[in-house]
Amino acid sequence: MKRFYEDVRVVAAGGDNTGFQVTLDDRVIKSPAKQDLILPSKSLALAIADEWQAQGEKIIPASMAMMTLAATAVDRVTPQRRHVIDMIAAYGGTDLICYRVSEPADLVNRQQSRWQPVLDWLASHHGAHLVIADSLMPVAQSEQALAAIRAAVASYSDFELSPLHALTTTAGSVVIALAVLAGHLDGDAAFELSQLDESYQIERWGLDDDAKQRRDGIYNTIDNAAKFVQILRD
Repeated sequence: MKRFYEDVRVVAAGGDNTGFQVTLDDRVIKSPAKQDLILPSKSLALAIADEWQAQGEKIIPASMAMMTLAATAVDRVTPQRRHVIDMIAAYGGTDLICYRVSEPADLVNRQQSRWQPVLDWLASHHGAHLVIADSLMPVAQSEQALAAIRAAVASYSDFELSPLHALTTTAGSVVIALAVLAGHLDGDAAFELSQLDESYQIERWGLDDDAKQRRDGIYNTIDNAAKFVQILRD
């Protein structure tokens, strides 16, 4: 799409709404589903305004990560909040960091030293005690643990659930995602934990171009989601 505006501003939301909106030549921007994009924090509105201002002659939606996550909150989370919560919480039953290898010893030790502290954090912070397995066979988690994870997920706003969903599905771990939302992990740490096994293989066998492109995409998604959370709360 060709750029059709010159002036980008942040304004207070009108009417009975609280929050902020971004305008393009005095016209408020809407979500892709044509919903009013009312942002809960000025810092987020400014970040989205910066993305629009940075566009060149052509608008490239893929370059506007903050806009995408905000629009997802409005278009996809709010209309089906309970379903989104269920989707995120379901990862507790198959969480990446609960599935460990039995060999080689150095990878076993790496998983234990890097993943276990996050599981311990989940137990102390949210009261969810997850069981680990040393094989790919499914392990049953307790109803109490899964209920605690769902309660933790449900405690977040629609604008927080958007990055939480992105983090969970990209990392394959609701535990890692919840740790980011709580400020226990930053984006770099979340990426490293989610790619621990792959990083081990790269150390041994190297990284081809396709794998690097995929890895870069995962990093960008996790990093942008973590940044969104931080900006939202500034």
